[in-house]
Amino acid sequence: MDKNGAVTPAIADRWIVTDDGKSYIFRLRDGDWPDGSAITAKTVRAGLQRTLRGLSGSALGLDAAQISDVRAMAERVVEIRLSSPMPDFLQLLAQPELAIRRKGAAFGPMSMSRKGSIATLELRSPDEMGLPIDDEWGEHNRPVEVQSLQAEEAISRFKSGTADIVLNGRLGALPLIDMGPLSGSVLQLDPALGLFGLQVKHDKGFLAEAEGREALSMALDRDSLGNAVNIGGWTPTSRIVAAGLEGDLGTIGERWTDVPIAQRREEAALRVAAWKASIRSELSGKTKRAGPAASEPLLFRLTVWLPKGPGFDRLLVELTRQYAEIGVKLERADNYKSADLALVDEVARYAGARWFLNQFNCKLKRGVCSPEADKRVSEAIVATDPVERAALLTEAEAELTSSNAYIPFGAPIRWSLVRGSQTGFATNRWAFHPLPELAALPK
Repeated sequence: MDKNGAVTPAIADRWIVTDDGKSYIFRLRDGDWPDGSAITAKTVRAGLQRTLRGLSGSALGLDAAQISDVRAMAERVVEIRLSSPMPDFLQLLAQPELAIRRKGAAFGPMSMSRKGSIATLELRSPDEMGLPIDDEWGEHNRPVEVQSLQAEEAISRFKSGTADIVLNGRLGALPLIDMGPLSGSVLQLDPALGLFGLQVKHDKGFLAEAEGREALSMALDRDSLGNAVNIGGWTPTSRIVAAGLEGDLGTIGERWTDVPIAQRREEAALRVAAWKASIRSELSGKTKRAGPAASEPLLFRLTVWLPKGPGFDRLLVELTRQYAEIGVKLERADNYKSADLALVDEVARYAGARWFLNQFNCKLKRGVCSPEADKRVSEAIVATDPVERAALLTEAEAELTSSNAYIPFGAPIRWSLVRGSQTGFATNRWAFHPLPELAALPK
């Protein structure tokens, strides 16, 4: 993908899509693999099939489930067949995890060398890429030095001028940015598409029933969450799938829009109180001991896992405050595995409902899920009629929503620090910032 998040040629320099949208035919460019062997349709087919097998059991593997066949049609022509049309297929194919490897080595537009913790990447010459020789090529690019740092150090280096750009910023580190009047020009927020909310990790105790899980979602004032972490322009949502995607029938909207937050919290508090009463009664019946144990207030707590960072700390404080209003004590979990709830903070790979729904597929074993929703998604994969496919995905979202396996907050937060003189950078909905664009100098 380029700096704007649009798909660009790579091993395939051009392609066509059949009218039914179920076949993509790629013309491969001339060139060699790193081992010196020629790039051919057969080697690309074999490499792609290995890559797809390696994705088995992952969410991205579920996304690629519509691929039904990969064929080598001629020396440099590859066809990928789909079980049904997928408008975002090229976007999926452009993901880094789907890079085609040859004998364990990938081949991209840049070469890399390492010295300590610093990786230096340089653009490969046109002849290395199977392109016409350009005598002036070296005048129009520069090496890019990349280093992985803790947020505090990365921001400090940017402020001191020893770093030109900081990438992959998330909510956790956002409060660390205090650059005065310059912050508005150097802080770049991606209009990211994806998931930001809480995954319910198990179905035990208060979380055993969908009504209990729903209470946690209905009790949230999502606008206050955004205000607490000071995210300007952030749009909260109570939906799982982002609104307005292709195939969105418009039949699923925001939840509880006509119910005031006070009324929602009153209902949520009643559900919490009813559960506490049932547990107290159960404990009293088991022990058959009157008095103190049965009459003491029942401490009801849930644990939540969030990454470290001041932004996530602020989020936790606000969540704790809001849940206390319905009688739930929220505490930070020591680790992801033991948590009752866990933060989901993921940018979408493509603008399709399936991406959102696949993140909660039961096969991934991430927490509470909906077999009914998974079934509708599987049916949508083989549905050739776009109206039927959209209807099935809408049903899947409705099933997953009713399960309350996920408590949405809004879109994920991604930011970068970029100097005004820096070229090759642009914000985009994938929060994807390719290094080749940063290495290229304006002509």
